[in-house]
Amino acid sequence: MKRVLIICTGNSCRSQMAEGWLRSFGGDVAVYSAGTEPAASVNPRAIAVMKERGIDIGAQTPKSTDLFLAQTFDYVITVCDEARETCPAFSGNVGRRLHMGFEDPTHAVGNETEIMDAFRSARDLIAEEFRKFHEKELRPA
Repeated sequence: MKRVLIICTGNSCRSQMAEGWLRSFGGDVAVYSAGTEPAASVNPRAIAVMKERGIDIGAQTPKSTDLFLAQTFDYVITVCDEARETCPAFSGNVGRRLHMGFEDPTHAVGNETEIMDAFRSARDLIAEEFRKFHEKELRPA
């Protein structure tokens, strides 16, 4: 079984959506997400836009990367937007480190429709990139 840890700073939005997508693709993979400064809860807009695609991340909770330091992972993937944020470092035992940068929709401004559109855009980009990753790295040959 492959083990994947997806990290960002707050573990409340992008990493949670990525975890939900990667789990939904199936296969022999254990998926986790965490943050260096975990938020109190998963962003409700992230939950809502994932539910629009039939994926329920409402029971997921932000977790600290500290919980995973003693564990081994085949992949650790950062999902921060390097233009705005410093990607968190993970010092645990890792086979491969990857970066997939996505803009943080929690920084979106405008009316509710515009903000939700930013969350949907992030959701769809995350789905596309993690599907490619799943097909290339995790799907059995």
